[in-house]
Amino acid sequence: MSASTPIGPGTRVVLFFTLGLDNGDLIDSTGDRAAEFVFGDGKLMPGFEAVLVGLTKGHKETFYLEPEQGFGLVNPDNIHVLKRSDFARELLLEPGLVVSFMDQQQQGELPGVVRKVFEEAVEVDFNHPLAGKVITFEVDIVSVSQVTQEIARG
Repeated sequence: MSASTPIGPGTRVVLFFTLGLDNGDLIDSTGDRAAEFVFGDGKLMPGFEAVLVGLTKGHKETFYLEPEQGFGLVNPDNIHVLKRSDFARELLLEPGLVVSFMDQQQQGELPGVVRKVFEEAVEVDFNHPLAGKVITFEVDIVSVSQVTQEIARG
């Protein structure tokens, strides 16, 4: 009888997962369809992958990831006060509204959340909406298989 392959570099992992906040709010879930990734392929953030190392088929675990392991800390430099005139007149600006701006460097869209609205200005937070939050990461490992000869060191 061979030992189960542990999750690590060079493995393909099939799992069910649920992401939530420590207050019980659901963020994301695979539902009844398992997700699949190759360890280190970038589909999972490094902090999420790190807690899976060593788990094998059949493991069911719940992890509590601090902001540094999850979506990062809130960076005050990502909160900007913009002129009210930078926004479309017909846009009803209120706290919680998600607005998108063109990112000059990457030529993509950069979402921000309106935090405060003043007469002549609007405060917009460009941090990830989950930055600064503890994330509950529940996993159910369906299978782990070796896809390369890379050996996990540790």
